[in-house]
Amino acid sequence: MFAVYAQEPNAESPLDSLVVGERPEPEVPEGWVRVHVKAASLNMHDLWTLRGVGIKPDQFPMILGCDGAGTLDDGTEVVLHSVINAPGWQGDDTLDPKRTLLTEKHQGTFADQVVVPARNAVPKPAGLTFAEGATMGTAWLTAYRMLFVKSGLRPGQTMLVQGASGGVSTALIALGRAAGFRVWVTGRTEEKRALAESVGAHQTFGSGARLPERVDAVFETVGKATWGHTLKSLKPGGAVVVSGSTSGPDPSADLQRVFFLQLRVLGSTMGTRDELADLLAYLDLKGIKPQIGSELPLTEAPAGFAAMAAGETAGKIVFTR
Repeated sequence: MFAVYAQEPNAESPLDSLVVGERPEPEVPEGWVRVHVKAASLNMHDLWTLRGVGIKPDQFPMILGCDGAGTLDDGTEVVLHSVINAPGWQGDDTLDPKRTLLTEKHQGTFADQVVVPARNAVPKPAGLTFAEGATMGTAWLTAYRMLFVKSGLRPGQTMLVQGASGGVSTALIALGRAAGFRVWVTGRTEEKRALAESVGAHQTFGSGARLPERVDAVFETVGKATWGHTLKSLKPGGAVVVSGSTSGPDPSADLQRVFFLQLRVLGSTMGTRDELADLLAYLDLKGIKPQIGSELPLTEAPAGFAAMAAGETAGKIVFTR
């Protein structure tokens, strides 16, 4: 079958390991289902996989793609939950110490077919296209958990999103606006800030800019480059919810500020299968549509990878079949 995959880990030049070609069709274990992929979205995780991060060398070649939407053999339209739990795991899917994401142990979605546990195929609302559904499993689910499960925000409070144009950021903006929060966003360029406003931001600021007032929570995916500004932007008792560190994982902790102002630092990773189902229902009720920056045939995947590696994103990059 047609697939886009990582041939081998390449920490120095990850795009050189990207292959567009053929891979064997997957076998379907008992309790799993085959999904005929209609659309799949690109995530930073895919670049990390090309670098060999989070995956053992003997797992290559690895078909890339954590997210996807498609049809079961009987035609049922589904969105994929990307977290694969250990057999018999009970409780929060994201706390399973033996959990994996698609592309870490099991082959991913950038292919004609992918196999997943039956519970990981979540019914797709009719109001979402396959391309829109393909953005849900990582970026939008991550944003949903950060905002509604982790932050503790109440409608009417103020949130700051660091970074204006990534998939998680645009999801946070749209979800926060719909839920009744005042949404502020930082962005490096006028174009990125304009995108944030078009998605629903009430106000945007340059990176590191002094804000009119401190905020109740900051949503952080950038890391080292924005961490100092994040902590300075919080009210006493405020929260920072972290789900990524694209600019580096090792900023100054500024612990004096953390303990003196009683700031809360909360980690958040992906989301549960039930949270994904709730997210899909919420979007359907509200009529919210994800921001898709570009939609490309899967055969042109290298162009999408190059754009993400260069930071040239304006919402999600989606590949279609």
